[in-house]
Amino acid sequence: MTGGFLSAENLLRGGPQGLPHAVERALWHLGFTDVRIVDGAGDAGADLLAVRNHEQWVFQCKWSSRGPVGRDGVDDLERARTRYRADKAILVTNTSLNRTAESRRQALASIGIKITVWDGPTLANIWERMPSRVASAYELRPYQREAADKIEADLGANGRALLVLATGLGKTVVGGETIARFLTKHPGSAVLVVAHMKDLVEQLERALWHHLDKDVPTRLLTGETKPISYDGVLVGTVESVLGAVRSGWSPKLVMVDETHHVGEQGRFAELLDLCGDAVKLGVTATPWRGDKFDITARFGPASFSMGIAEGMAAGYLSAVDYRLFVDNIDWETVKRESEHGYSIKDLNRKLFLPQRDDEIIEHLRLVWRETKDPRAILFCQTIEHAEHVAQLLTRADQSWRNASFLHSGLTRQRRQILLNEFRLGRVPIITCVDVFNEGVDVPDVNLIGFLRVTHSRRIFVQQIGRGLRLSPGKESLKVLDFVTDIRRVAAALDLKRALDAAETEELRIPQSAHSRIEFSDETAGGLLDHWIEDAASLETAADEVRLQFPSQGGIE
Repeated sequence: MTGGFLSAENLLRGGPQGLPHAVERALWHLGFTDVRIVDGAGDAGADLLAVRNHEQWVFQCKWSSRGPVGRDGVDDLERARTRYRADKAILVTNTSLNRTAESRRQALASIGIKITVWDGPTLANIWERMPSRVASAYELRPYQREAADKIEADLGANGRALLVLATGLGKTVVGGETIARFLTKHPGSAVLVVAHMKDLVEQLERALWHHLDKDVPTRLLTGETKPISYDGVLVGTVESVLGAVRSGWSPKLVMVDETHHVGEQGRFAELLDLCGDAVKLGVTATPWRGDKFDITARFGPASFSMGIAEGMAAGYLSAVDYRLFVDNIDWETVKRESEHGYSIKDLNRKLFLPQRDDEIIEHLRLVWRETKDPRAILFCQTIEHAEHVAQLLTRADQSWRNASFLHSGLTRQRRQILLNEFRLGRVPIITCVDVFNEGVDVPDVNLIGFLRVTHSRRIFVQQIGRGLRLSPGKESLKVLDFVTDIRRVAAALDLKRALDAAETEELRIPQSAHSRIEFSDETAGGLLDHWIEDAASLETAADEVRLQFPSQGGIE
């Protein structure tokens, strides 16, 4: 169809929500590097924010089914231009501007406020001129191409495949390449991409635009969004997709993102059973589950796997400068009580003395000042803690005056605005709880702090992965871990041993890319290292597992 997703017919069918969605996809084809929908209450007149060449663009979308639109769109955009300090302001409509709107636009232009209009004919022209693929389409790295080849082979031979790639290594890139290859071989086939939460499937759809021809439609299916049809690539939450499949819709390829959410029973299991004839791909960075269910039972052995240590050693992830703060260990208690067997929960309570937030901030300040163009995420224990630390930061240092908190209690719109400002560097430091665990791409982060966070092997890998993505000018990721769980020490030491092993395999790592994992107190660190090496599977042990320090190990 002429005009594709920007055609007058498709924009009319898409309604008020469809117009900003179509513009969002077009902007990626036009070379923008960060595009976010911020439409909603309190948006100050903006529907989309986008970044290109370090410039902030703001868009106001006005959909109409009955002819030209009025001047309210111009007025909204004028406010948004000021609110977001935009360099460019674009008014988008599927029709055109009426005489009053155009007069208002001209009046603003006469005083130096330029508002550009993308009307129906302009959008059709953009469609014809923009490349078939997103201008910043990914060039596959060698291991990504190898992974895609092995997945393609396993899907053809066995009808199922599993990809395990550490956060930052591009699992969605490989998944998108797999889907593109499948559609090349089977044009017009229905493809399903499914995940467990709405924010994640929205991000997945955007990621797929980098791999699909502009003629391939993508559809979003969630509890809040229902597409006009299911053709092309359907991306949805598991609850919503189940309804479509139960009603008879049948995909030819199913990709499950964050596959560690697939259990022996439950919604994902039901969905996979109902899609019995489809080939199935599982994709995850963290294949471990709390209930010990092995996801290879569903997807077979991993077609390709690369962990954090392998990725860092090969230069595909940022080098890491990791410091574990163990100054708060109560060695007197350990000396008195080391002959007793403690549960991990009791041991953590007795071993780690409470840390003061102001002391933590002082450690952060020292590292901040020695980091080039610092951009930081601090993981906190609770929403209240994240808000409290953000407030402390704004008062503690002039460079942190715009520090902010980001958590699930904020509206989606507010989260998107914050992430946009974070990407632009206007917000240099964010405190959060778990918003960054899955599906949020923040390659510019070069400083991460763990403040009194609880332990989970999966969450640890996800959170540290948020800072491991490579970015121009990024020298390394600095990690400050204010330890409150003995299993976190075990996780960091396990990563250190894996890195040491990888660096002895003649991978020719540049000296500048070497990582280091150190303790703030090397004496305490040496003792913990010795003890943890003797504590089997400590990293994944449950709270109730009983442990004890060895009777001789330097505790005198």
